Amino acid sequence: MWRTFTIYWRLLGVQLRSQLQYRVSFVMDLLATGLIVAMEFGSLALVMQRFETIQGWTIGEVAFLYGLVEVAFGIMDLLFSGFDPAHFGQQVRRGTFDQLLLRPIPITVQVLGSEFALRRLAKIAVGMGIFALALGQVGVAWTAVKLLYLPVVLVSMVGFFGGLFIIGATITFWTVESIEVMNILTYGGSLTISYPMSIYQDGLRHFFTYVVPAIFLNYYPALYFLDKPDPFGFPPFAPFLAPLVGVGTLALALWFWRFGITHYQSTGT
Repeated sequence: MWRTFTIYWRLLGVQLRSQLQYRVSFVMDLLATGLIVAMEFGSLALVMQRFETIQGWTIGEVAFLYGLVEVAFGIMDLLFSGFDPAHFGQQVRRGTFDQLLLRPIPITVQVLGSEFALRRLAKIAVGMGIFALALGQVGVAWTAVKLLYLPVVLVSMVGFFGGLFIIGATITFWTVESIEVMNILTYGGSLTISYPMSIYQDGLRHFFTYVVPAIFLNYYPALYFLDKPDPFGFPPFAPFLAPLVGVGTLALALWFWRFGITHYQSTGT
């Protein structure tokens, strides 16, 4: 275990040195990534200033949802970018994934350490700024349980979206190219849960409740943190399902990944 951990850190070290070699380019990437997130939220804030609330949610409460998702997805994208189906599919198509299988290092560790996009730090930083802004406006009545549960919710979202990345990467063993539906679930899913689920039509909300239960990762925990009533009448334990959904998705993804590895056939390139 310790050897595996050491190898992982060495792989990350290679990534860090390569990205920091060109400092100006790195800084520009950081600024561009942070500016995109800030402008997206700024556009939302301008719209909400006119309407004041959206389905009973104020701009501060929406910022609570938005900021938490940006931080979680940024951390996930930083750690699991090696499993990004678009990037991983290229490795499968070009045959470079076969080279990883020949090395005496756990394949999962190699893929995790193959990409570490430091520019995602800007996304995390802006997300934390949005979340801090939200806390200044909504006035959460913090308790010991809420303080302890907040990082659990964050880790659960990281595990959930990381699991979707792994599932998408595994599917490329058979499709070679990444499939668009995974982008809908990952990037589209993160965007969806950045807003109150009550604004969506029944079909979309039911999909992200019963098929892909992302509603329990951010929306229901936010109802708990903000002491808002549940408009859908779920049981009182619904806000606490986040770790079950997050860990369960990641565990399922790792099982599917191992299944894919055992049935992998090279493209021959």
